[in-house]
Amino acid sequence: MAEHTTSLALNAGSVGLAPAQRQALAHIWAVLPHARLVGGVVRDLLAGRSVADVDIATPEPPEHVQATLEAAGIKVVPTGLAHGTVTAVIDSAPYEITTLRQDTETDGRHAVVSWTQDWQQDAARRDFTINAMSRDKEGVLFDYFGGQADLQAGHVRFVGQAAQRIEEDALRILRFFRFQGRYGHGQPDVQAVTAIEKRTDLLKKLSVERVWSELQRLLVGPQAAQQVLLMARLGVLAAVFAQGVRVEHFAALVAVGAPSEPVLRLAGLIDGGAEACARNLKLSRVEESLLKALLTPVGLQPELSDAELSCLLSDNALPVLLGQSWLAQATALLVCPARQAESAQAFAQLRQRLVTLPVPVFPVAGKDLLAAGVPPGPQMGQILARLRQWWQQNGCTPTQEACLAQVPFLH
Repeated sequence: MAEHTTSLALNAGSVGLAPAQRQALAHIWAVLPHARLVGGVVRDLLAGRSVADVDIATPEPPEHVQATLEAAGIKVVPTGLAHGTVTAVIDSAPYEITTLRQDTETDGRHAVVSWTQDWQQDAARRDFTINAMSRDKEGVLFDYFGGQADLQAGHVRFVGQAAQRIEEDALRILRFFRFQGRYGHGQPDVQAVTAIEKRTDLLKKLSVERVWSELQRLLVGPQAAQQVLLMARLGVLAAVFAQGVRVEHFAALVAVGAPSEPVLRLAGLIDGGAEACARNLKLSRVEESLLKALLTPVGLQPELSDAELSCLLSDNALPVLLGQSWLAQATALLVCPARQAESAQAFAQLRQRLVTLPVPVFPVAGKDLLAAGVPPGPQMGQILARLRQWWQQNGCTPTQEACLAQVPFLH
């Protein structure tokens, strides 16, 4: 497609840029006048969204870019010279500047690149048309593949042939669903869906860290339930989750308004197997611990008394119980959709009670048993465990004195 340009004044068409970002860009453009905004920042400016990260491309080689910026007094971090990227740091904010590239070799995971001065060639290596646009310092839009029209139409489309782009990097399969959820409207692109369905096997080539990083954003993003349903239909979820998934439960979890927390959403999706899932996705220890806790049932239901909830709070962290309440509410919705409003009110009240109840603390420690004449050793641990169980059975209300009075009956 021939180069398409549209004149857009930077100030008039850049409501998503913060004043500090505009000032930083003016500083960069003063020394790199041929540089352009590229990728997501251009897409989001056109969509009227706020901009988080500002990515820039330039035809100059990375060593020249670094030297030019440093000569202008701008701090530079050589974040990825092998890939042509340096990061300018202005007022503590990062601005990635990458030399125009072309792929010389790809293997489905990584690409070998060389520098180019051809903007269209650089745009051609990007994933989707809506991410392949650029804007210069005058606010002129360069759109080689119809990205602006696709953005307006809600059409998420690969640049060039979908099958080829997926072969180059299989992570684009997952990225398609994330962008379809955020920017897509109506039916997904037929060419994209066809290519994805045929090459889900390529996902196994990816590092699990990349897969989980992309999944996190997808599971908490817009239209997450619709995209998960589509992924299941195309065989994508089966390629990622060997232990199976609960697509309907995930959709119910989203429908009841559960927080956009990645591990909670993951817990609502997988069909048990927390340890296997954590291992397959290489979750962090914190993420794995939370996933296991969320999927360990404790019998949390709205009908529980305050005393029973207090006992649960004594053994479980509040965020875990709140997460379990959302999972239980999703299950309730599936079991009885007709009582959705009643169930929502009951679970909302349950969460309010959990938040307001004080967390009970077991008032006895090993030193207290020693003072009461219990000799140290394995028996002390057994007595402490039995005593704690008795304390919980009595609503976590007995005092230390009352607990120690039970010690003679626990030997």
